[in-house]
Amino acid sequence: MKDFDTDVLVVGAGPVGLTLAMDLASRGVRVTIVETRRYAEPPNVKCNHVAARSMETFRRLGVAQALRNAGLPADHPNDVVFRTSVCGTELTRIPIPCRRDRYSATGGPDTWWPTPEPPHRINQIFLEPLLLQHAASLAQVTLLNRTQCMSFEQGDGFVTATLRSLDTDAEQHITAGFLVGCDGGSSGVRKLMGAKLEGTAVIQRVQSTYIRAPQLKAMIPQPLAWSYYSVNPRRCGTMFAIDGHDTWLVHNHLNPNEPEFDSVDRDWSIKQILGVPQDFEYEVISKEDWVGRRLVADKFRDRNVFIAGDAAHLWVPYAGYGMNAGIADATNLAWVLAARVQGWGGEAILDAYEAERMPITMQVSNFAMEHAAKMIKARSAVPANIEAADTQGQQAREAIGREAYELNVQQFCCAGLNFGYFYTHSPILAADDEPAPAYSMGGFTESTVPGCRAPHFWLADGRSLYDAFGPGYTLLRFDAKADIASFVSAARQQKVPLEVIDVQGSPSIPAAYRHRLVLCRTDQHVAWRGDALPNDALALLKLLTGRH
Repeated sequence: MKDFDTDVLVVGAGPVGLTLAMDLASRGVRVTIVETRRYAEPPNVKCNHVAARSMETFRRLGVAQALRNAGLPADHPNDVVFRTSVCGTELTRIPIPCRRDRYSATGGPDTWWPTPEPPHRINQIFLEPLLLQHAASLAQVTLLNRTQCMSFEQGDGFVTATLRSLDTDAEQHITAGFLVGCDGGSSGVRKLMGAKLEGTAVIQRVQSTYIRAPQLKAMIPQPLAWSYYSVNPRRCGTMFAIDGHDTWLVHNHLNPNEPEFDSVDRDWSIKQILGVPQDFEYEVISKEDWVGRRLVADKFRDRNVFIAGDAAHLWVPYAGYGMNAGIADATNLAWVLAARVQGWGGEAILDAYEAERMPITMQVSNFAMEHAAKMIKARSAVPANIEAADTQGQQAREAIGREAYELNVQQFCCAGLNFGYFYTHSPILAADDEPAPAYSMGGFTESTVPGCRAPHFWLADGRSLYDAFGPGYTLLRFDAKADIASFVSAARQQKVPLEVIDVQGSPSIPAAYRHRLVLCRTDQHVAWRGDALPNDALALLKLLTGRH
């Protein structure tokens, strides 16, 4: 692949495309990113949450702390609060630590995360520029802004793309080993490769407005929060604190009988959600209206062309798992592309991406759709007396508060979606007879069944287990007497990157590690486990690297 202009051509420089490029570059792979926007052009105000699994990826890529230092002020509460309006009576509160206390807080539903990197609440307008800055600094990454991918043709093991400058109309051709479309819901790459989105086209319309209102913060009852749910008979909506001072994103959830974005008055709706007087003044920075869907592409790959993120799947972003699912796509795809570029991965290793990610995508999209249906039902059942000052009003508020907490704690403290999902029927996993444990949006059981995320623990030297992982495979040896010579020799022969960690003296090893040997992939998923290596260690390695 050295004769190609680039190893991998990434179309789209949003969080998914940038993560993919950064991950590939960290493995020595040459990447060219094509983006229609100008360099550092501000993104839309979209995602407000970076999941723990995404933060684990960003830790490996060296940007977690920079992201952790950005967004809301360090002491700004990250709670989710439900009120009759943003400035109204509180119904319930889901406590989430501010970023200052993120690593040290105990108690509450969001502080027990079994990871070196718990979630981080940060809007995309702060997240994306930091990812871009880091990606642009990497020698292996070339950025082509104001450039559009017009078409591509596939040859025998390569892709030739036609690019057009949006400033000069000049065209150029670029040859890559692989092309990945990270170009959003209207993906041109998806259309060119013949993939189709299938599912439910409209679940929820949301009239969203990004506003500047410097006086609002002082009007909101203490303590403050990151996310505010407004529950009243006039308008139900959500507001997110963006900078912790002056800027806010207000979501007005349209009802089923309001089929268009202009079905209701935007200004009136915002003021009903906020609970402010009609003469309250604010500035509209932008309108971010969107449609919640449940659509998944019927294929994620055509030979050497792939799609990831919103190009491959769209759903109502409950649990913050729109962008985060795309980052998981990028993490899954990066290492198998690198393996193929570097020659130690066989052709079949590429089959793992669709085989692993598509079932998870379907599961998560259904979780999101089910939650959306419950939320739509809840918004249509707000009692008329919820704001009444009498006993019946108090009882109504208490009932709605209990229901809101139980329904929503799982999406804001979604440990299951972070740590519970597992890959099955993958061509590069050595499955055994034990099934992976089921998971929900909020709960999971740690497991070392091949395909599951390797449970995290801290090594005796104080490092995170994941910090010790290598760029290919990492063999955890829990018994120093276990003979691993044949596997080490096979990896050396096949030029497969392999790290060996003798796990001794750590007091925090999860009970899920019941085998003497556990082989983990660089994406932190278990590939194989056993008390002794099979007789043919080379055959095992060839299976795992797509060379069987």
